[in-house]
Amino acid sequence: MATTTARPSSTRPPAGPAAAQRRGRPAKHRTDGVAGYLFLSPWLLGLLTITAVPMLMSLYLSFTNYDVLSDWESMKWVGLDNYRTMFTEDPSFWHAVQTTLVFALVATPLKLAAALGVALLLNRSFKAAGLFRGLFYLPSLLGGSVALAIVWVNMFNRDGAFNSFLSWFGIEGKAWVNDPDFALGTLILLAVWQFGAPMVIFLAGLKQVPVELYEAASVDGASTVRKFFNITLPMLSPVIFFNLVLETINGFQGFTSAFVLSNGTGGPVDSTLMYTLHLYIKGWNEYQMGYASAMAWVFLLAIGLVTAVVFRTGRFWVHYSDGED
Repeated sequence: MATTTARPSSTRPPAGPAAAQRRGRPAKHRTDGVAGYLFLSPWLLGLLTITAVPMLMSLYLSFTNYDVLSDWESMKWVGLDNYRTMFTEDPSFWHAVQTTLVFALVATPLKLAAALGVALLLNRSFKAAGLFRGLFYLPSLLGGSVALAIVWVNMFNRDGAFNSFLSWFGIEGKAWVNDPDFALGTLILLAVWQFGAPMVIFLAGLKQVPVELYEAASVDGASTVRKFFNITLPMLSPVIFFNLVLETINGFQGFTSAFVLSNGTGGPVDSTLMYTLHLYIKGWNEYQMGYASAMAWVFLLAIGLVTAVVFRTGRFWVHYSDGED
């Protein structure tokens, strides 16, 4: 009698739709990854060629005596001499640091206060609200343009519009931009006037504050001032923190208005010698590109330190709606 031998059943899973989907998933993920990197390639190429490579190049130049006019073969390695000169032998460096600190520490709070105040006024429903918001935002669209700085300088000259306004009240004006005691103040006023960008962000934050909180406070008899300090400011603290970080960095980077006002010299009497302007003078007027590169890296580290301090202190006063600080 013939016997049949039973063959072992195959362990291969059935070729159903689920199995086909499992087999195709890795290939699909690879395709998505390639597509993602393909779309990111312009940004990655720009980051590499416009940001990363120049930064590394400037870091190397900060340890050399490169002067722009000489060729690469004549460039010498000087080690930390540029940094030593910066901190011990360049009096203009510390004056530029002081001027920049005064500008940033005065202009930034005033700008944020003006932006918040106008945002509170515009956070209401009235006719032409959009028009007013656009008009207040308009100066920020111009940004740090040269044309705006020229107009501002002409406004505060001896024969400018500001002195004409003062003459209506019998007040004799002066050449504000040429006075060492007031030149930096005109730059601060220009920075404060461009409060449109943080104002828009504050407006967006005010729209997110629940109306029920104000209604409950009104029932309890809270005044407008009490509502502002107990509801508006705590609810806006993340937005205030965001604007504070951005505007602090922008304050330290002020350049265009100081350059135009002083014709690239930092005058009068170095009263508008901002750090970035001093860096520009060293690099492109005096051709000390190695020294300017060292200044740029010190500036980068300083801004990073200031930003870290702001983030560190933010946990004490920034409150989120979910209760986490």
